[in-house]
Amino acid sequence: MKEKQIILAARIISMIFTPFYLPLVGMAALFMFSYLSLQPLGYKLSVLLLVYLFTILLPTLLIRFYRLHQGWSLIEMGAKERRMVPYIISIVCYFACYQIMMWRHFPYIIGIVLLTALVIQVACALINIWWKISTHSAAIGGIAGALIAFSFKFSFNPIWWLCFIIILAGLVGTARMILRQHTLSQVVAGFGVGFVCALNLIIRF
Repeated sequence: MKEKQIILAARIISMIFTPFYLPLVGMAALFMFSYLSLQPLGYKLSVLLLVYLFTILLPTLLIRFYRLHQGWSLIEMGAKERRMVPYIISIVCYFACYQIMMWRHFPYIIGIVLLTALVIQVACALINIWWKISTHSAAIGGIAGALIAFSFKFSFNPIWWLCFIIILAGLVGTARMILRQHTLSQVVAGFGVGFVCALNLIIRF
């Protein structure tokens, strides 16, 4: 592949596997593989819509507006010192979604997915004060940790899904390095932070 094609592929992978999809993927997995699969379709769709609005659509639009207001490109906004406001925006949106879930008395297992994603965001934001870390890798690490935790809770074999997630993590991490957004250590650290946060939170709850 030519260099331009590699960079284009890296950008596409980076855009598709944005860290904002972590809660939505977690919810969809719960509705497919846990006792929540017995819930009516309308209930499932309403939960997924709520999660989509507060963890994907709203933060994406607000962060894009902020970036355009500042006149920054995507690469320019990737600088460590410019990432705090996007972190705060996403944390506020995630927290609002979690509060709505608590107010509507959603099952705790749904809330814990949102809480896990929120904790990962907060952890990455705090680390970013001193050192830039990959939230893309943290999100995938969170999915891997959640998968293992839920496999213990619901007694299923996660090996094939885990293999797929590890391959995906490699692709996303490589894409972020090709785009010069992160180093190898930042990608690996991001995956580790997401994995540990998700595994510990979900196992404990």
